Amino acid sequence: MQGALEPPAPAQAGPGTRPSAVTARDLARAAATRRRRSASLKLWTGAVCTLLVVVPVALAQVLPLPGAGDQDLSRRRLAPLTDGHLFGTDQLGRDVLSRVLHGGQVSLTVGVLAVVVSGLIGIVAGAAAGYYGRWVDAVVSRLLEAQMSLPLLMMLLLVVALFGPSVTVITCVIAIAQWPEVARLTRSLVLVEREKPYVAAAQVLGLPRIAILARHVIPNIVRQASLVVLLLLAQAVLLESALSYLGAGPQRPFATWGRIISDGQDYITTSWWLVTLPGLVIVLLVVGVNLLGDGLRDRTRRRTTEGSR
Repeated sequence: MQGALEPPAPAQAGPGTRPSAVTARDLARAAATRRRRSASLKLWTGAVCTLLVVVPVALAQVLPLPGAGDQDLSRRRLAPLTDGHLFGTDQLGRDVLSRVLHGGQVSLTVGVLAVVVSGLIGIVAGAAAGYYGRWVDAVVSRLLEAQMSLPLLMMLLLVVALFGPSVTVITCVIAIAQWPEVARLTRSLVLVEREKPYVAAAQVLGLPRIAILARHVIPNIVRQASLVVLLLLAQAVLLESALSYLGAGPQRPFATWGRIISDGQDYITTSWWLVTLPGLVIVLLVVGVNLLGDGLRDRTRRRTTEGSR
């Protein structure tokens, strides 16, 4: 009877089944470390790629380069690294690097202005739809659905054909084309924020709804919404380059990236650098901005997850 009341002895581990020293907590730390390293790698790689394009473009006026419109027919279509021309020359003897850097000023200006305007419109419209709901949400949602159902490039070409291919028109057109993505994210974030206790406390204190939205809700979601705005910069540059390539971008004397590629496409079989090098600059900027945005988003998401624990 005494032996029956004794608890069973623990099972003895076999000679080849030693207990593991790696715990679940160690595995979680290892996964978090991998995610942290991945975010840092994206962040630094994206920053380097973006700065490699943005810094020379910003300093194009002070760099020792020929003028973007200076022609020399005796130096037509020189190969890269020939006679001091790092990117070579085009069919009119103009320095390709100078044209790329000066054209980048126009393309980046249009892209930055477009994402700023689209970000403001999207944040305001999305925040109002998410916080007030009812008819405001219905109107904004129908506008989002209507615009997202239209073919983007065809809509841009139509508006440019109606109002002219000026820098102002193209900036406004790209901004109007991009605001739905910001508005959708902002609306979903505000729907979560409005259910939190601090919003209810502000309502109990008698603060107006517009004051709660502007002073408390929007500041808490603007960081995550701004990351989408940053990612839209690459799309804005691509849209401006596409319009310029099709002849609907800023007209001469502006030398935008799309127009440079369009002017050099007739010589692609004999002078590959006229198209390839400007295209590589666009690719470097787009990849850099996307990696930078992804890295910032991963870091923000990780901080939010750690703060909620």
